[in-house]
Amino acid sequence: MTDQSSNQMWGGRFAAGPDAIMEAINASIGFDRRMAAQDIAGSRAHAAMLAATGVISDSDAQAIAKGLITVLSEIEDGSFEFSTALEDIHMNIEARLKEIVGEPAGRLHTARSRNDQVATDFRLWVRDQLDAAETGLLALIRALLGQAEAGADWAMPGFTHLQTAQPVTWGHHMMAYVEMFGRDLSRVRDARARMNESPLGTAALAGTSFPIDREMTARALGFDRPAANSLDAVSDRDFALEFLSVASISAMHLSRMAEELVIWSSAQFRFVTLSDRFSTGSSIMPQKKNPDAAELIRAKVGRIFGANTALMMVMKGLPLAYSKDMQEDKEQVFDAADNWMLALAAMEGMVRDMTANRDSLAAAAGSGFSTATDLADWLVRVLDLPFRDAHHVTGALVALAENKGCDLPDLSLQDMQTVHGDITADVFGVLGVENSVNSRMSYGGTAPARVREQVELWKGRVT
Repeated sequence: MTDQSSNQMWGGRFAAGPDAIMEAINASIGFDRRMAAQDIAGSRAHAAMLAATGVISDSDAQAIAKGLITVLSEIEDGSFEFSTALEDIHMNIEARLKEIVGEPAGRLHTARSRNDQVATDFRLWVRDQLDAAETGLLALIRALLGQAEAGADWAMPGFTHLQTAQPVTWGHHMMAYVEMFGRDLSRVRDARARMNESPLGTAALAGTSFPIDREMTARALGFDRPAANSLDAVSDRDFALEFLSVASISAMHLSRMAEELVIWSSAQFRFVTLSDRFSTGSSIMPQKKNPDAAELIRAKVGRIFGANTALMMVMKGLPLAYSKDMQEDKEQVFDAADNWMLALAAMEGMVRDMTANRDSLAAAAGSGFSTATDLADWLVRVLDLPFRDAHHVTGALVALAENKGCDLPDLSLQDMQTVHGDITADVFGVLGVENSVNSRMSYGGTAPARVREQVELWKGRVT
């Protein structure tokens, strides 16, 4: 494409075209071509509205619509030739449209600017990604529910500081992630509802004098309403920032679970076995089965966090309305979206395929004096000790068990009575792991009955 053709895009104001360096820094077609389908959808809606309001003729609108379908088919089949000289996806499509339909193509940009055009395209693209994220989160939640239902009464250690704390159930642990990803799902839906306003028709920054119907184009593109302020509509990218914020929180949750899968699948834990589909081997150590998918999910959070920070930095100093800085909004969002969707799909696959090793979980659940809190609660409930005193007595019993090289349930009654003479044999009824998890019947607790209640509740929400 010649410099002269580039001049024609900019109009008579410019006597000479850009040199190679300016063309390189100014062009966005290398990445914004991903919005081709959204750009064509916006143009079709705009052309139909211009005809309906009498701004252009029906015949011109029909020619434009037919030509845009041809352009889309060329892009989809790979025959479309993208030009850096034409800067962006908008001008590439318009130039090809002119080649196909001739003079009517020049009427398409009536009552529209590239400012509202790109804002519309980008909103449509981000909205599509939010829809994809909702699908991915729902699939992951369903996979977690399957694990929770199967292991609702499988005892395992609960941890604080990665130290054994109290026994919980496998189902309870899985449901913790259901709650986290459920909040991510809520944020996705909230963000979609908030950003679903159409910038189309706000033009460069001030609106237009043509008698357009912005309600019509908003409806045609699936927006809830047209944006109410033209300056805001073309100049803010908070919808993209909110997308990145939601993605960052969700990626953090994915990373936390990935970290647990890395730990749990190790030979030292053996809590889970990951399927071969989501593991790799070693080039030198034949015994290795590496949780590479989980590790890569854990790493991708950095790219998503970085995208969020980068776009914040782009936007933080921009006066109203549009500035060319905002061309730098898309690559960050595109990369974050790609990595979030991939991480969601990989985690869903790992969770669906993994096997919880019930025997290893149960063996670990009873280690590390995990029922010490149950003992302290028994001392409060039965002997009427103040909790702080019960805490002290339990700590002394833990020290005694450590000295004897055994766990609390292995102490004899006589051993326990050396610490507190009023302890009776009834205490052994609370020291077993199964007794411990079954007793946690408070709302939100780990008792299997409570876990099953939450599983059923969530199954109703995601079906």
